[in-house]
Amino acid sequence: MQDDLFGAPPAPPSTRLKAPPPAQGVGDDDVAPRGPRRRSDDVHPRPHDDTTRALAAGLNPRIRLGGSTWSYPGWAGIVWDDVPYSESVLARNGLRAYAQHPLLRCVGIDRSFYRPLTEAQYAAYAGQVPDDFRFVVKAPALVTDALVRGEQGQGRQPNTAFLDPVLATQAFVTPALAGLGDKVGALVFQLSPLPFSQLQRLPLLLERLRALLRALPDVRGATADGVVAVEVRNPEWLSPIIAPQLAAVLKETGATYCLGLHAKMPRMAEQLPLLRALWPGPMVCRWNLNPLHGAYGYEAAEHDYAPYDRIHDVDAETRELLVRTIAGVTGAGQNAFVTISNQAEGCAPLSARALAEGLVAEPPVQSNKEGSPPGR
Repeated sequence: MQDDLFGAPPAPPSTRLKAPPPAQGVGDDDVAPRGPRRRSDDVHPRPHDDTTRALAAGLNPRIRLGGSTWSYPGWAGIVWDDVPYSESVLARNGLRAYAQHPLLRCVGIDRSFYRPLTEAQYAAYAGQVPDDFRFVVKAPALVTDALVRGEQGQGRQPNTAFLDPVLATQAFVTPALAGLGDKVGALVFQLSPLPFSQLQRLPLLLERLRALLRALPDVRGATADGVVAVEVRNPEWLSPIIAPQLAAVLKETGATYCLGLHAKMPRMAEQLPLLRALWPGPMVCRWNLNPLHGAYGYEAAEHDYAPYDRIHDVDAETRELLVRTIAGVTGAGQNAFVTISNQAEGCAPLSARALAEGLVAEPPVQSNKEGSPPGR
């Protein structure tokens, strides 16, 4: 039985383990032969063996694991067949093949952060995936970044549209709902790192966040599983004074907290109390960057882990706590959406497989229909 829904911090594990290069794919002996290719830009999924299909069948259907996006040539033999596809071909045509992987039942849409997408663009994505597939979509930086930034990410001037409810609705939530429909998983407002001047005014920002969230369309009411989630990139949001206020704003507005597993933020165990304060409710998590690389190590991780075809650095602590928390949340009848970056351990689909294996091995959790976390 689960001792604690939100996973009391596990016993300190050994430092993240170096994983050996994997063998050629998983279950290669059982793979069926490929048929002829139709066009040069077609993307074919890797046929999956009985072990992978059985692993997927053993998961609670409320668990949705996936990558932060899907356009990686290095996933050949893992997600795609062994043909060397280009990144541009995968970006255009890879989603349909990605969504056929038994363990990948959600995916992030990050491009919406850089430029708002239209209803038609969202609908095109929705048309490529099964009915039970879900998307985790980032809101445009136009409304989630306090600064207008240059090409290198440096802040140039204050963003007058920051946390603008009308713009958030028109440029993000409305087209996403119309285009994705019931395939909406989480609509994530990731608040970019704040300048020092804004960090001194977090109570004021909380009121602006409250106004934004209250003004949004009812995502939960309009979709089967959808939820609005707020992710932060400054640890000050989790301070003893601010965190309870943030939880109150999210609970009042029907939103949830997105666990942002990034080296700029405290480890997962330190973020879980905020999620616990919102119980009962879904879990949204974006596993972004291995802490080995430090707060500003994203580019270093990209360099070290490319082409993202194997696990390089096992983050055992995060894996264990994710498994325990996902099992607790979904065992109590709530959804869990977890998207994984290649920068987390080296290869997002293989990290998803490791979580799935841990979840299948996890003892069943007694469902608690009351308003408190099961096992507490």
